[in-house]
Amino acid sequence: MMNVRLVLGLVILATFAVVGFILPGFAPEDPTAWQAIGRNRRPGLEHLLGTTSQGQDVFWLATWSVRNSLLLGITVGVAATVIGVLIGLAAGYIGGLFDRVVSFFTDSMIAIPLLPVLILVAAIMRGQLSLAVVAVVLVAFNWPFPARQVRSVALSLRERGFVHTAWMSGESRLRVIVWQFAPYLTSWALANLINTVLVALIFETSIAVIGLSSAGQTTLGTMLYWSLTFQAILAGRWWWYGTPVLAMVILFVGLFLTSSGLSQRSAAIRGRLVAQ
Repeated sequence: MMNVRLVLGLVILATFAVVGFILPGFAPEDPTAWQAIGRNRRPGLEHLLGTTSQGQDVFWLATWSVRNSLLLGITVGVAATVIGVLIGLAAGYIGGLFDRVVSFFTDSMIAIPLLPVLILVAAIMRGQLSLAVVAVVLVAFNWPFPARQVRSVALSLRERGFVHTAWMSGESRLRVIVWQFAPYLTSWALANLINTVLVALIFETSIAVIGLSSAGQTTLGTMLYWSLTFQAILAGRWWWYGTPVLAMVILFVGLFLTSSGLSQRSAAIRGRLVAQ
């Protein structure tokens, strides 16, 4: 049976991938440059989504913003998921003191609220929080979530007969983890990756809107920040603030549909595993 949620979510994400990674190469000029074109022009044939008070084409600026936001989200999602899955698998399979230490550390990290940490780091850097720093902080506080969940799965899998067979045949722990455990977690790991991308975009947008990240970066969050700074809402320039808001809403819906679709697929795989 076709997973409608997964298909629809992947279509939306594929569309954003085209917008963010292909269309920017066709921009007639640098959309991040100020006063490059006429200011405050309404949407039309010349400028599909109008222009900003800074003399930027909203459409091309949005493509660059989508690209940078996706790069941040994908980087954080992949790094946090890979680190979390590997540590969780190792803790669940090895057990003992190593498992207890990892469990204590992951539980401690999960208990720390992320937004105050980002605000503190931004204050230390005087509001010049680069995307690289944001990515490092987000990875540091997001890998414990998959690690905790994967650990519980690994505790169950290590008692399976095929794992004992692999161990008795002389395979190393690393090979058992990679070749025996990982295949059962692929769908779940992809769903977690999508969720982490969503979390990364939410936090980056949050700190950008309140002016705590470097405003010179082009993301959906900073695009919204500049529209609020130049009072686009009061001026009725809906095309300026509406574009990043609509883009984020559609992107979040696409991420949610993909994540829930992958979760359904993962649940079906776990059901078949239990039946074995």
